[in-house]
Amino acid sequence: MTQHQLGRDIFNLLVTFSIALSTGWLFFQIGAPAPFMMGSLFGVWVIGANLPRLQPYLGVARWLHIPVILGLGVLVGSTFTADVLKQTLQWWQTVSSMIAVTILVTACGYFFLTRIRKYDPMMAFFCSVPGGQAEAIVMAREHVEKDYVVALFHLIRVVFVFFSTPLLLAFMQGTEAVQQSNQQLADMPSLFTLPAKELIAFVGMGVIGYILARLIKLPMAHLLGPLLISTFAHASGLIVIPRVFEFVMLAQLAIGGAVGARLSKVRFGELIVYFKDALLNTVFILCLYFTTSVIIAYLTEADLLLVWLAFVPGGLYEVTLLALIFGFDIAYVAFHHAVRVVLVFITMPITALRLRKKIQHR
Repeated sequence: MTQHQLGRDIFNLLVTFSIALSTGWLFFQIGAPAPFMMGSLFGVWVIGANLPRLQPYLGVARWLHIPVILGLGVLVGSTFTADVLKQTLQWWQTVSSMIAVTILVTACGYFFLTRIRKYDPMMAFFCSVPGGQAEAIVMAREHVEKDYVVALFHLIRVVFVFFSTPLLLAFMQGTEAVQQSNQQLADMPSLFTLPAKELIAFVGMGVIGYILARLIKLPMAHLLGPLLISTFAHASGLIVIPRVFEFVMLAQLAIGGAVGARLSKVRFGELIVYFKDALLNTVFILCLYFTTSVIIAYLTEADLLLVWLAFVPGGLYEVTLLALIFGFDIAYVAFHHAVRVVLVFITMPITALRLRKKIQHR
C-alpha cells in the first residue's frame, strides 16, 4: 500500500466515521435500538445518496475491517466457556432445523428467479443463497457477468436484518429493553481501564489466531482463527476477556458505516428491476426463517428473539454484533451461524460447478 493510498483511506475513514458517529449519537439520544449501528448505516447511506460528491470519500478500508473482525472473533470465542461447550450437543434440534430451512429457502428462491423471473441459473443460485454473502459475491465475479446483481440481493437482505431486528426488540420487549441494551453498552469496561495482561491477550489471540488459520488454510481465517483460539483459552480457564466499550463502538461504526457506504453508491435507477426481485426474495426468506423461529421458540420455550438472531441470515458479523449489543447468548447465536457459514462455504463451490456443467451440456 502506497503512502498516498493510506492517506486517502484515513481521510475516507474520518469522513465516514464523522457521519456515522454523529447520526449514531442522534439515534442514541432518541432512544433507538442499536443506535450506533443503525445510525451509522442510515446516516452514511442517506447523506451519501443525497450528496453524490461525497460518495468517493465514504467507505471502510479493508485494513481496518479485518482487525475489527479479528476482535469480534475473540469476543465471540470468549463466550464459549467449558459449560457452554457442553450445551452445544443440546442444540442439535435447532441446528438441524436451521439447516433444513436454509436448504428450503435456497431452493424456493432459485425456483422463483429461474422459472418465474427467467434469471440465468448461475446468477439465480448465488442470489438465493441465504448467508455467506462475501463468498457468494466473490464467486459470482468468476461465474456470472452481472455480479453486482448478486451483491445487491445480499446487501438488501443484510440491510433488512439490520433494520428489522432492533425494531423487533423494541416492539416485543418495549422501550425498557431498548434502554437496557443501550445502558449495557454504556456500562461496558473501557479500554483504558483494561489490565495490560488482558489487553495483550485480546490483541494476541486475534493476531495469532489469524496467522495459524492462514497457515492451515482455514476458511474465513480472520474470524474462525481468533474465535477458535479464544474458545480454547476461555474454555480451559486461562483468561477471561470482557467486552470492551471502545471496541464494540468501533465494530458498530465500521460494520454499519461500510454497509451504508455501499448502499449510497448503488444506482437504483439502473437496478430497479433487480431491486424489486431482491426485495421480494428477501421478504420471502425472512418470513420463512421467522416462521421457523416462532415454531422453534414455542416448542423449546426459548426466547423468540434469541432464536431469531440464531436463524436470521443477516451476515455472521452483523448478527453476532446485534447479539452482543442486546446482551443475548452470543455462543448460541454464533454457533448456529458458524454451522450455516461452513455449510454454505462447502456446498456453494460444488453446486456452482454442477450448474456450470449442466449449462454447458445444454
